[in-house]
Amino acid sequence: MVTSRHRSPDGRERITLDEAEAGLVEQYPDLVRLAYLTLPPTLSRHRKVLAAHGLVQRALPGFRQRRAVPRVPAQRLGTERHGSAWVRERVLRAALAYERRPRWWPASLPPPRALRPTLPLVWGLRLFPRAGGREEIALGQALSGLSADVRAAFVLCRADGLPETQVRALLCASGARRPDRALRIARQLDAPAVAAAQTLLRSAEFNACAVQTRPTDLLRRRHRFRLAWAVAAVVAVGAVVLAATGAPTGQRPPRAAVGTTPVTPEDLVRAPREEWADTARVDFTAWPPRGGRTDDRDLLTRALTTWTHPARGMHITRTPGTFTGPPPPGTQLLYAGEADGSAVVIFHDGLRAIRYTEPLSPGGHATLAFTRTDSSDMTTAAALVVTRPHGAARYLTAPWIAEARTRDLLRPDGLARRLRVSTEGVTEPVPSPAAPGACGSWPTLQLRTSARIAEKTTFLATDLGGLTPVHLTHTPQPGGDTPTWQPREAITEAALRSWSHTVCHLSHLPDGLRTVNLWNFAEQPLPENGGRAVWSCVRADTWRGPGEVSVLFTAPGAEGRVVARESATGACSRYGREVVASARWRARSGHGYLVAAGSRGVVGIEVVGAVRASEEGRLLAVRAPGSARAQVRGRLAGGGELAGVGGLAED
Repeated sequence: MVTSRHRSPDGRERITLDEAEAGLVEQYPDLVRLAYLTLPPTLSRHRKVLAAHGLVQRALPGFRQRRAVPRVPAQRLGTERHGSAWVRERVLRAALAYERRPRWWPASLPPPRALRPTLPLVWGLRLFPRAGGREEIALGQALSGLSADVRAAFVLCRADGLPETQVRALLCASGARRPDRALRIARQLDAPAVAAAQTLLRSAEFNACAVQTRPTDLLRRRHRFRLAWAVAAVVAVGAVVLAATGAPTGQRPPRAAVGTTPVTPEDLVRAPREEWADTARVDFTAWPPRGGRTDDRDLLTRALTTWTHPARGMHITRTPGTFTGPPPPGTQLLYAGEADGSAVVIFHDGLRAIRYTEPLSPGGHATLAFTRTDSSDMTTAAALVVTRPHGAARYLTAPWIAEARTRDLLRPDGLARRLRVSTEGVTEPVPSPAAPGACGSWPTLQLRTSARIAEKTTFLATDLGGLTPVHLTHTPQPGGDTPTWQPREAITEAALRSWSHTVCHLSHLPDGLRTVNLWNFAEQPLPENGGRAVWSCVRADTWRGPGEVSVLFTAPGAEGRVVARESATGACSRYGREVVASARWRARSGHGYLVAAGSRGVVGIEVVGAVRASEEGRLLAVRAPGSARAQVRGRLAGGGELAGVGGLAED
């Protein structure tokens, strides 16, 4: 029979041992899941499973505390049983403290708690939760770079569904140093990670009570058992010598690979050659393996081994926000062949494209390149860079690309030149765009899709230094009932002409871009018969989500110049369809003007600061000294106000 709840002389509630045990048994799977996801991602899945069960099983108080144990009074969890809340706090406190180490603790050794032998112990078997596919990979990427308190906040909010006030109180009671920061970072996680977490919670994944078992290496274990007695004396002597001389601390042990078993060439997924024409999912997962060395087991083994355990000092590149962990189960082979004096292998794991390159001649070094490719489609999964010979790029095109051409965007009236493409889908080298400050030409891919998957589509993609070329789109000037925010393929005469005034600014954009859209949101007659200027918004979207916006002002006879820039914004997209910006412009007479323009939904513009003016409509021009500082605001048709993008730029 459960005994009654007590209060200590200081007023704190005390939970009986029976209540604590009942709460642990009732929520055991949820507690193990909380511990499993909060523990360090550097642990192997086998060690994480055992550690999670051990933390939960040790959550009960010691055998000497038979009657009642204190409970933090501030943590009220509504109708939740007090024993369950108390045990959750104990589990979370132990999980947060798992990877803490004293200042004097050697960096080459695991934390003290990881070295302490605990129950349960498993000999001769390896335990693994069920594989969760791409959702597990997405969630692992999102949690891998976070601290333990942020991981705990994410699990408590997204998995257990606790309100933020209760999560904050639980983190404080469990010893988290900065609970408010942990909650803020947990809220800012990418939407794909949240969706992945919800998908996994509805499945059997992260139910660490349902595990799969595999034996360890039986032959190796047999040999080790036979040799154990023979080497016991040597090991003992070596341990004494090592303790006396001190172990070197300059190197850290290799990071444990996350996954059930290392991926081998036989485990690689190979899509059927014609699957792309019979699937509704037209992205990298439909690419068949191509290249002359797809059956070269030695090459594939070297590539997978290097990916799993890269050598110290190896040249590795990655786009921002890309996880560089080892290959997960289900990794797909896209290409294995030779090009420009190198052997190249390209993989895809559902969220990333990975390129391994090794020189054919002795003396060179292998390289790895990672880039995010999640949520790709027919256009953003149209090509991958195989090699970069002498300032050019050689592409592997998607199987649905029927024709590849190249055109110079700085010459919109020029014709597109046909590219030679091998039977494996590899193009001849295409010159890369010029470096910043030397924009004499801008070669761009012009690709046309096959009619076997949809109506023929022609689109542009340009090389900005990554593994995947960036898809270029164009939104024309507003008119009629056409939505002003709807991007279109940049292949019309007007789109090519607009890009010719803008494309040189692409070299200043950040890495890891997926698409860049050019939106001409306004056209403005300039004072003193200065002609008509075009206002453009260039939105660059990254694979990880946040985008960057640049506003360009193009006066007659001049190249477009950036007058405002803003990052991590939804402006100039379907989530930010209205925009207003301002610029300085000098007439031929020498008079300086402040000009401003807004998109179609702007019905009024106001300038405040050293210059004050207002105008009905979405265009404004006012005389202003060059040193005058001012801010521009737009008034929307629905009655709201819109701040200008960025600040002013001098002419």
